[in-house]
Amino acid sequence: MNHTWTYNLSFGTPTGPVEPKTGLSRNGHTVVAIFLGFILFFGFVNNLTVLILFCKFKTLRNPVNMLLLNISISDMLVCISGTTLSFASNIQGKWIGGEHGCRWYGFVNSCFGIVSLISLAVLSYERYSTLTLCNKRSADYRKVLLAVGGSWIYSLLWTVPPLIGWSSYGIEGAGTSCSVRWSSESAKSTSYIICLFIFCLVVPVVVMVYCYSRLLYAVKQVGKIHKNAARRREYHVLFMVITTVICYLICWIPYGVIALLATFGKPGVVTPIASTIPSILAKSSTVCNPIIYILMNKQVRSTVFKYIFLSHACVIVGP
Repeated sequence: MNHTWTYNLSFGTPTGPVEPKTGLSRNGHTVVAIFLGFILFFGFVNNLTVLILFCKFKTLRNPVNMLLLNISISDMLVCISGTTLSFASNIQGKWIGGEHGCRWYGFVNSCFGIVSLISLAVLSYERYSTLTLCNKRSADYRKVLLAVGGSWIYSLLWTVPPLIGWSSYGIEGAGTSCSVRWSSESAKSTSYIICLFIFCLVVPVVVMVYCYSRLLYAVKQVGKIHKNAARRREYHVLFMVITTVICYLICWIPYGVIALLATFGKPGVVTPIASTIPSILAKSSTVCNPIIYILMNKQVRSTVFKYIFLSHACVIVGP
């Protein structure tokens, strides 16, 4: 346990409690707190906006949008239950949650984060199958509800084990947030980290890249036949695909790489600053997801614009 990610915290000793030490200066914690505050505010507001839209407009309550709603719920829960504690800890310059709070933070952050990642992967398959499988006659709410429930069960299967002995949750980075104890040198913890990396990061990435690649290919084939409307649709899908994959990779791949370096690299190879930046990027997905999947959704935009137009018309015309 000599790696950088675990050296900086001792919750207590036989002689009494020991103050958690961090690897950042006071100014460093202030900068991190500013970024986390931005993510906390806009992540909460963006996802709350999504929930309000779904509650207000019945036309948006279709199977595909149920997956979007699931992503927004998990992202908002991350903001409420996780980002707030890390934000407060950076303001104080040390972890303020104690040992049990650290386990809770690591568990909920991992759980809700994996729910979002799996939902994004399922959404990519849903979009691919909807466009390419023309024999789909009607919306199937049962399959989507099973997918939503499955994303939570799948996440729990991978986030509960550290609570019961297969690896553990502990302080990471600058000492103001918690996650899986990446730097543990035991074979049990290493096996968990490898499985977590494969099934909760690599697999979703592969599914997304494959589905969106096939989707883009299918749209291009249609564009060869129908040059006008299909071509515009192709450009729109291309923009969505590139934006989706790039944001996904920017938010999560650096965190995965740093986690692997902390697990298999030499002691001290991952500095507090180097581990804090990927953690912030991963949390920023709570801000990006609603923008990409909701505000860029033509159905949502048209519904909202129609509502705004009708509201203004009612005000101008009067009762």
